[in-house]
Amino acid sequence: MYKNLVAAFAAACFISPVFSQAPVATKAPLKIGFVYVAPVTDAGWVRQHDDGRKAVEAALGDKVKTTYVENVAEGADAERVIRDLAQQGNQLIFTSSFGYMEPTLKVARDFPDVKFESITGYKTAPNVAVANARYYEGRYLAGIAAGRLASSAGYVAGFPIPEVIQGINAFTLGMRSVNPQAEVKVVWLGAWFDPPREREAAMTLFNQGVEVMAFHTASTAVMSAAQERGKLAIAYHSDMRKVAPDAQVLAVTHQWGAYYTRRAQAVLSGTWKSSALWGGVKEGMIRVDSFGPKVPKKVVDEVLARQRDIAAGKLHPFRARTALLDNEGHEVLAAGKTLSDEQILGMNFLVQGVQGKLNK
Repeated sequence: MYKNLVAAFAAACFISPVFSQAPVATKAPLKIGFVYVAPVTDAGWVRQHDDGRKAVEAALGDKVKTTYVENVAEGADAERVIRDLAQQGNQLIFTSSFGYMEPTLKVARDFPDVKFESITGYKTAPNVAVANARYYEGRYLAGIAAGRLASSAGYVAGFPIPEVIQGINAFTLGMRSVNPQAEVKVVWLGAWFDPPREREAAMTLFNQGVEVMAFHTASTAVMSAAQERGKLAIAYHSDMRKVAPDAQVLAVTHQWGAYYTRRAQAVLSGTWKSSALWGGVKEGMIRVDSFGPKVPKKVVDEVLARQRDIAAGKLHPFRARTALLDNEGHEVLAAGKTLSDEQILGMNFLVQGVQGKLNK
């Protein structure tokens, strides 16, 4: 009896697929790291990048595993965080702030097998790509709406780098395209994320009589200030009607999900290459949407029509209908001419209509 049981058990083991087949190897997910310059909040610069991260997860599922580190100061702290992410096995790292460019390049030299994406940077390497959006296109469209609703605007800005200067100038040109006497007052903060100071700057500008606010900082503080004062404001990065339901004119939004997903897929397929992308309305990376209740339908229709014109290449914010002057009266572009991408990327002047100065 015992011998028969042993023989039967041995036979079962011999034919059983459970015991006879080797375990199937599963491919580990692609680990992707993200570095954020401010905390993840309900709206703003970082919110849009984190939405992009979530879009990657939604599109690629268990093929990827993402992580992020928030509120990372630009400079030495950024290098430490980026290096940590590489050491932890992340094979693709997105560093989403201009001040992360040099730390990213430094770490990339030490991790040649890791792919890096320097968002808003401009220096590439064999394993470092760069990507940015033509924010100025959305700013011009916002300026058209602002110019239809007001003659004076305030602008709270972080740092006088070309990206920010482009936005100020495009916003002003957009306002002046429909309201030729419009003026824009600029306050420089010297910070990307400082909600108390952002709010204080907005309140100061409102006290000086501006009717609508725009900003290039990372929080919703300017929008909240406009809501509190019963004024108007242009949301930036993302829809901010949650904090400014009455004040919001529209939102200039940044859409990173498609780009992030495409680059992650390239790593998975082994086709990733260093590249430089500067995408705008046409590429779906910039759009204006989320119009507020105080914006007449005819203004909404006008702005959306101009957005379609930009996408079709019929409208360029930096094409001079008349001679383009800086705010010191010097001609920077002849009538009928258009600034080249190189000139836009190196922009270091403020256009006529802007009240403010650059530290040169």
